[in-house]
Amino acid sequence: MELTFLRKMKHLLTIAITLLFLTSCKNELTFEEQSFSKKSDLPCKEDCPRVNVKIPFAKNVPIVSDSINKKIFSVMKEIIYVGEKPYTSTDYEGLLASFIKSYEEMQKQDPRDKFGWEAEIEGKVIYDTDSILDIELKHYTFTGGAHGYSGKRSLIFNPETGKIIPDDKLFINSNVFRVFAEKKFRESYKIPANAPINATGLMFEDEQFHLPQTYFFTDKGFLLYYNVYEIASYADGPKELLIPYSEMKPYLAPR
Repeated sequence: MELTFLRKMKHLLTIAITLLFLTSCKNELTFEEQSFSKKSDLPCKEDCPRVNVKIPFAKNVPIVSDSINKKIFSVMKEIIYVGEKPYTSTDYEGLLASFIKSYEEMQKQDPRDKFGWEAEIEGKVIYDTDSILDIELKHYTFTGGAHGYSGKRSLIFNPETGKIIPDDKLFINSNVFRVFAEKKFRESYKIPANAPINATGLMFEDEQFHLPQTYFFTDKGFLLYYNVYEIASYADGPKELLIPYSEMKPYLAPR
């Protein structure tokens, strides 16, 4: 009798643990890759206008997921557009269609212009902890000219709220960190401490070192990422500075 009771209790405990596990999994923020593509219907033989997008789509935690997905989409609208303002599209299908439509309208105005537009954007989760979620958007666009433009965007979220962590909340004191970062940058790019920051051919505005517009949390450390044209020419490409987390402890705001 007692043995049967213990077996039943063990069985019920196993079921309870399984249900608890399944419930926790359902409430855990996860991502799935979603892909979208669009090309022009106008006749073309090569360099046909096209746009391809891959993005990590957040799910399982409705309010948090919705906030993350909306922010990613809003940044995509900043990347994929031609004209003075981003498109008014409300979804990815419409966004890609608007890009192709811009090309087709231009083509109707000047049929002799045969170059093909292109946009490639790939997003991925590159860092995910209880306090930091970092999504990288790697993008390339070409809408004519000598070459296209490639770059990276970093979206740093609070995974508990789904809200972006602004730069002024990343650091304990950004001015103190800037002084430290300049010293590390000069060492990395062999710029003498007493020489102008642009002494080796860089193009910092006003001849003053400044922090980049883009930061990445990586498995190897905190990455300062200067996109093309930010401090150097297109030919020189982007500039990077990776700082180990052990050296970042005095500067990153606690989380």
